Amino acid sequence: MKFAYRFSNLLGAVYRQGNLNFSKDGNAVISPVGNRISVFDLKNNTSETLPFSTTKNITCVGLSPDGSLAIVVDEDGAAVLVSLITRAILHHFHFHKPVSSIRFSPDGRKFIVTKENVALMYHAPGKKREFNAFVLDKSYYGPYDETTCIDWTDDSKCFVVGSKDMSTWVFGAERWANLIYYSLGGHKDIIVGCFFEKDSLDLYTVSQDGTLCVWESDTELDGLILKKSQDKPKIPRQGEEEEEEEGEERDKVEGEEGEVIRGKVETAKEREKKKNVRYKMMSKHFFNKEGDFNNLTAAAYHKPNHILVTGFASGIFHLHELPEFNLIHSLSISDQRIASVAINSSGDWIGFGCSRMGQLLVWEWQSESYVFKQQGHFNNMASLAYSPDGQYIVTGGDDSKVKVWNTNTGLCFVTFTEHTSSVTNVTFTSSGFVIVSASLDGTVRAFDLHRYRNFRTFTSPWPAQFSSLAVDVSGELVSAGAQDSFEIFLWSMQTGRLLEVLAGHEGPVSCLCFSPVQSVLASCSWDRTVRLWDMLDSWQTKETLPLTSDGLAVTYRADGQELAVATLNGEISFWNPHTATQNGSVAGRHDLQTGRKETDKITAKQSAKGKSFTSLCYSADGESVLAGGQSKFVCIYNIKEQMLMKKFEISCNLSFDAMEEFLDRRKMTEFGSLALVDEGAGDGDGVSISLPGVRRGDMSSRHFRPEIRVSSLRFSPTGRSWAATTTEGLLVYSLDGSLVFDPYDLDLDVTPASIRKQLRLQEWASAIVLAFRLNEKALKQEVLEKVPHEQIPVVCGSLPDIYVEKLLGFIATCLEKSGHLQFYMTWAQNLLMLHGQKLKNRSGAILPTLQALQKSIQRHFDDLSKLCDFNIYNIRYAVALSKQRGLKRAAEEETEDQEEEDEELSEEMSEASLEDAEMML
Repeated sequence: MKFAYRFSNLLGAVYRQGNLNFSKDGNAVISPVGNRISVFDLKNNTSETLPFSTTKNITCVGLSPDGSLAIVVDEDGAAVLVSLITRAILHHFHFHKPVSSIRFSPDGRKFIVTKENVALMYHAPGKKREFNAFVLDKSYYGPYDETTCIDWTDDSKCFVVGSKDMSTWVFGAERWANLIYYSLGGHKDIIVGCFFEKDSLDLYTVSQDGTLCVWESDTELDGLILKKSQDKPKIPRQGEEEEEEEGEERDKVEGEEGEVIRGKVETAKEREKKKNVRYKMMSKHFFNKEGDFNNLTAAAYHKPNHILVTGFASGIFHLHELPEFNLIHSLSISDQRIASVAINSSGDWIGFGCSRMGQLLVWEWQSESYVFKQQGHFNNMASLAYSPDGQYIVTGGDDSKVKVWNTNTGLCFVTFTEHTSSVTNVTFTSSGFVIVSASLDGTVRAFDLHRYRNFRTFTSPWPAQFSSLAVDVSGELVSAGAQDSFEIFLWSMQTGRLLEVLAGHEGPVSCLCFSPVQSVLASCSWDRTVRLWDMLDSWQTKETLPLTSDGLAVTYRADGQELAVATLNGEISFWNPHTATQNGSVAGRHDLQTGRKETDKITAKQSAKGKSFTSLCYSADGESVLAGGQSKFVCIYNIKEQMLMKKFEISCNLSFDAMEEFLDRRKMTEFGSLALVDEGAGDGDGVSISLPGVRRGDMSSRHFRPEIRVSSLRFSPTGRSWAATTTEGLLVYSLDGSLVFDPYDLDLDVTPASIRKQLRLQEWASAIVLAFRLNEKALKQEVLEKVPHEQIPVVCGSLPDIYVEKLLGFIATCLEKSGHLQFYMTWAQNLLMLHGQKLKNRSGAILPTLQALQKSIQRHFDDLSKLCDFNIYNIRYAVALSKQRGLKRAAEEETEDQEEEDEELSEEMSEASLEDAEMML
């Protein structure tokens, strides 16, 4: 087995903190998730996590106007310049202080970064390779407190900065003679947003107390005059607001006297041109307030449509048309604080991020409907399971929710909320359409993936908290272990009745697992035993395996011939379940490499003695075992050699606790660690804990840093990926074939040239064999797609047996993404028909390959069936419409004929009446 797995996608979390951004075309949302960036494609309904991470949680993201570059800044001010085209890091930079906001100019030549009370203007990175991508141009001082928001004019001549000192500052990006800086007041709270009007210096400012100020400038953008080079530039300093205003008044007075005394028109025009830019408050508006907790927390403005979107702490958002302040729309989308708001380029879609609940919503305000609605687990994830075809992943979390994720799109498509306490374990039945979950609320529930409902609820005769769960191969027996009564409960899936209570363990039952080939249940307990229960023989204990320490996890190999057990002393032991003998063991405590928490009184080396693996999983081929626990590492061990093959570091996010082996000595004082001091602001970083029963306005909220750990691991049945539930989210690692050159039976004559020569000679079978010996994906695909369609059965029949399995696996991989559906399906059909009996004899070994093939075919089947259904409905609608139009035309023709007949009849009657009149005369 090759261990070329790399990070593929982050599921289970869609938004944590920071600002949302839309892509240039407005069809994708770029969302910061912890120390990573996720891109959600709203048109194709897919998600992708970019393959890089920062050292701490991301606080702000700046996107270039052309959408090719992004500057990502974390909590400490460490910045990363990223290409969104190649997904590669181009440059590292450190601002040395936390950055509140970052914004590119509309022309893409500059960008502004605000940290503390300073606004720093940098030259934007160019398209050419540079030694230093971040070149500081100017520093702008003015605000007395931290800056909060930025906006640029459309022509990139000026920018505005909002601050926590309730003031707004307008600065010139160039050295303008009539605008160096201008300070605006008028607010009584922190400035949340400041926005220029389209092609104008007119301003809108929004503060946290729900106040909107409309400012009008007496100068147009064209009226800004560039200062001559010989003039010494005036450097704005703090406390110059009064002097500036006095200077402006003096200029105004001098201008008036010049006009009166001299009476020269030219002088008046010159002075009018050189007059400093001045602002005037035109109006002041107030948003509806429902209490102190309903602070305005986020705002965004779409200049072409003049639409202002504001989000509040209560989860409500408003849409207003400016400058008239007409309310267009108001809606409550959450019961938690809206942390970020963004509008796409067309102004149709509005993105909202709620950090506390982990929600990401995209709302189309004109049709008043959701375009995108996702929410991750806002607490720790406890367990995960793959569906039998590897297409879905189900997760259970401490937030009492069960979520099902599509591995192709990376999105959650159903959430079950029936549990009332933490979900401890989840699993799929062998059919793949039923999910079973166990919870601390004392219930085990079964969910139907056809109708998306809870169709079975299993309970115990007396209250019990279930911590482990297993379902047998047939899907008929459901078992759950209790952590307080040391018993195992067995139910029937068909009837929902309790069949038996298995007693015998003398400690909490930590893990359960059914054999894949027999009706045998393995139970692992803290009483240092693993018991094997025979389901066919009156549920008696078949074997008892003695352990050296408390048992934490147990799992069967796919063929049922081996059992792996993780114990509290950090060991993984391997057993033969038929003979109850131990085959080997691995001491993995030193491989965990745990870190030191900030509250620990002992070193990481000492605390590692109490750490162990809490989750085990066999690889799809059964040659290796995957292990994870109270550490940031996941280890893969080779069972035969009993040695460590590879370690995966699941996170490098220093915002989590226990990430580093040694504490930072700079934070240690004579009174203890500074990290333990509560800064008391209440809106700090970390995970928020509120008092029980408090929903809003919790004045005693406090925060903690979550500890990094792996709670559950699972290998995909296809063998091409594995997933882990961690503190960071649901991480998926996929097999990356492009990184590995893995030839098979390589020889000197096996070259791309010789392979193409065989193709020219139309020796299809030998070309395929040579291509698989070289084992390069592009070359294999080229050879396969050059084989004529009518020659496929002949080639399949002449292939050696050893290459049939390899070709089948390659077809399963290609079928997943290729558009040549019928071509690859023909290959798969002929291989299975011609070599079916030989493949059946090796069914255990090729099971992952067959499951990967089934997953690819099922995916195409789902897509095509939806498309066909849609086309059928469209055709029916068109036929019905044509019938209706035909009936309408027939009715119109009938009425026309009737009218003609009536006209003829009336004409005949009139002629007859004339003849009668003539006769009478």
